[in-house]
Amino acid sequence: MAVKKERRNFLGMALGGFTALGGVAALGAMKRSWDPLPSVKAAGFTTIDLSGAQENVLNVEKWRGKPIFVLKHSKDMKSSPRDVVVGDDKYFIAIGLCTHLGCIPAYVPGVHEFHCACHGGQFDANGDVLKSPPPSPLVIPPFKVDGTKIVLGEEGPEYKKMKTDGLIA
Repeated sequence: MAVKKERRNFLGMALGGFTALGGVAALGAMKRSWDPLPSVKAAGFTTIDLSGAQENVLNVEKWRGKPIFVLKHSKDMKSSPRDVVVGDDKYFIAIGLCTHLGCIPAYVPGVHEFHCACHGGQFDANGDVLKSPPPSPLVIPPFKVDGTKIVLGEEGPEYKKMKTDGLIA
């Protein structure tokens, strides 16, 4: 009789332990399914090195699946409160989508303007609207200046100041 009781206790404990392990494994799998994918985490921040940028040459980067315009100002371009100052240079950084219908405007270096072919909208080299129908300037993404680099996706003091001054929607 005692052997049957010990065996029954052992089987009960083994079954309980096996069930607990299964529960822990199921909870772990559920947590992994709720976590963002590594590709999504990596898309959150993009670092752009500005040390090789040339004046009046538009560089297009990608951040969160959107084109990012990076334009180093030449001496003959007008200054704007929307300029991003890195060292002694001024840059225009914006999401390269027209604020009217989301088309990608083309940069015309000779006149320092962005022209949207969809409906004729125009922006100056600082992203301000020159010709309607775009309802607002090109959008500046969250950024942080880190030496000669810009980190997109992180709100640095420069971005927060622009936001406080009402330059960013």
